[in-house]
Amino acid sequence: MQLLADYFPLILFFVAYKWQGIYAATAVAIVASVAQIAWFAWKRRVSAVHWLSFAIIVVFGGATLMLQDETFIKWKPTVLYALFGLVLAGGKVLFGRDLIAALLKDVKVPAPVWSVVTWSWTGFFAAMALANWYVAFHFPTDTWVNFKVWGGIGLVLVFAIGQGLWLARHMEDPAPQPHGGAPGP
Repeated sequence: MQLLADYFPLILFFVAYKWQGIYAATAVAIVASVAQIAWFAWKRRVSAVHWLSFAIIVVFGGATLMLQDETFIKWKPTVLYALFGLVLAGGKVLFGRDLIAALLKDVKVPAPVWSVVTWSWTGFFAAMALANWYVAFHFPTDTWVNFKVWGGIGLVLVFAIGQGLWLARHMEDPAPQPHGGAPGP
């Protein structure tokens, strides 16, 4: 259910684009993002990522609709990916923190592994920002929409699975249980 809620605006954007074009799709994405924030607020699970994505869709989507220029909505994923990468890099460089480790606090791996994960995701987000920019401004809008939805989701999923498999190789064993007794509840 969480995955559907996270991708709800993107899925509706795609459907609306195929049905009515880029401006209708942009309006639908903004409305769906409002609904998404309301849903997560009701569930008391609005994250900083949701707020950031919401702000960017409202600003870039709003500019697209007001100026009737699809250029702005095409910048939205590039800006979002770049900000994700900058937040991860900033957390590491400025504060010495691996923010992904904080998100995955139940995963126990050595600190140097978290550094590799942080820099891997930072590089991935930079590559995604560049890829979106390239497709958005060198291919027709229809190609960009397909890349944004299916390519973006697919690449994030493949990268996340790869990172998960790599993390699993470095997970620390839980502390051994003392002899003579069953583990606690």
